[in-house]
Amino acid sequence: MTDIDSISRAARHAVHHQDWARVAQLAAEILRLTPNNPEGHFLFGLVCKASRQTNKAIESLERALALDEHRYDAAVELANQFCIARRNGEAAALLEVYTDKLNNSPRYLDMAGSIYNDIGLVHKSWPLYKKANELQPDIDLFQANLAAASVYLGKIDEAQEIFTSLLERFPGHRRNHYQLSRLAKARDDSHIRQMQEVLRTSTETPDKNIFMYYALGKELEDLGRFDEAFEYFKTGGDAVTSIARYEVANDIQLIDTIIETCSESWLGTSKKVTTQEADAKTPIFIVGLPRTGTTLTERIISSHSQVESLGETLFLQMVLRRESGVESVENMNSSMIRALADIDTDVVAKGYMDSVAYRHGDTPMFIDKLPFNFQYLGFIAKAWPDARIVYLHRNPMDACFSMYKQIFTWAYKYSYSLENLGQYYVAYERLRQHWHMVLKDRLIEVDYETLVGDQEQQTRSLLERLGLPFEQQCIDFDQNTAPSATASSVQVREKIYKGSVKNWRHYEAQLAPLKDYLEQAGIAVD
Repeated sequence: MTDIDSISRAARHAVHHQDWARVAQLAAEILRLTPNNPEGHFLFGLVCKASRQTNKAIESLERALALDEHRYDAAVELANQFCIARRNGEAAALLEVYTDKLNNSPRYLDMAGSIYNDIGLVHKSWPLYKKANELQPDIDLFQANLAAASVYLGKIDEAQEIFTSLLERFPGHRRNHYQLSRLAKARDDSHIRQMQEVLRTSTETPDKNIFMYYALGKELEDLGRFDEAFEYFKTGGDAVTSIARYEVANDIQLIDTIIETCSESWLGTSKKVTTQEADAKTPIFIVGLPRTGTTLTERIISSHSQVESLGETLFLQMVLRRESGVESVENMNSSMIRALADIDTDVVAKGYMDSVAYRHGDTPMFIDKLPFNFQYLGFIAKAWPDARIVYLHRNPMDACFSMYKQIFTWAYKYSYSLENLGQYYVAYERLRQHWHMVLKDRLIEVDYETLVGDQEQQTRSLLERLGLPFEQQCIDFDQNTAPSATASSVQVREKIYKGSVKNWRHYEAQLAPLKDYLEQAGIAVD
């Protein structure tokens, strides 16, 4: 076979069947015959992508695009690899050039939309998903992606319609049941019975039903059937724990190392703000345990005309990992923290600010609200003398139970077991008190219950401490049209909700061991 077109067709057939050895063989044949053929380099890029060789994939796809700038397929595949490498700014810049060229490719419209989601530009994903569905209306993946983007943008009715339609065609799709359950409060048990029937007739193991368990727990709680709800939450948590390979002792060790390393003497005297820093954007880090009001607080502050939100980014942790020089599959560990003790925090600040620059608009302040950045407050305080740090606190039992009944797609692995939750929370509280002691008035501490109980006064106080004038739209945060891609993406479209305060009381009997453990550790739960 010597005809390039014939080889390419054979290679595309092999791509469709994921026969990557065959694709590699045919790509090599193309490049042997014509070394500067963009198709050969593109195909090699796909092979490297399939084997998760990100850097090699980038090299091949960049070569394909350099040889033929009209290859939108190479451009979107390259943007995807940039995204995986956390080179989000480059991914965004590439998509900006090529999205207008995708109007006849539903596959690459959908992929481009997913890349925009992954890099935090959710508002740009929705029109691409919409176009992909118009071109190819019966692809369930395209529809599910459109529905998810609709939720992020507050298009709840549209999302409900799509998920309902998908479940009519695929009634056993666990994740779609879960997504539908999140969109509104259950008014009757019709969806519950539908999900229970799927489980009754299924032969799947519990780890395959995790999303269904959490969906059932949520809707049963909506109906006040708390004992039944808890059983499903527990079944879901047990299923996650059985496959998570998680040891809470590792997280406790990390917290202890942070406390030991980021001492008051280590923090020392804050450096003065340079002229360049004074002219730069000021970050607001909103932190705390998940489900403690971080998203609510973000929506209130980001409704201000002088503030924009980047949502939850991983860039601070990414820069700290890189600068530590410690190679590990763990997101963060004690060795990294120790290695960072003597780091030049100016390098951390620059690395982070460079990474998020693609997201910036024209406001002087911006929010990063990744909850677990509470681990890195010492590095934040040293790197940004002018940064605002907003720390959320919530009743310990409400905080723990709210995490316990939420699936985080395998993040926050301590939250799926009451035993792990108790141990982690005690260590977490030790760290919270440490930051309170060493950072003092650098922390803007917000109590969730006080915030929802007296929204206006607490909002005024919060804005004052941030150095912002009061604006009424911060009270009317539910009118904020900005995307939200967190577990609270539906609730933030509504007024302040007080119903979750002391919600744990509905489960007092089931949560008694957790309550006893926290109280024995000296933590007040009332």
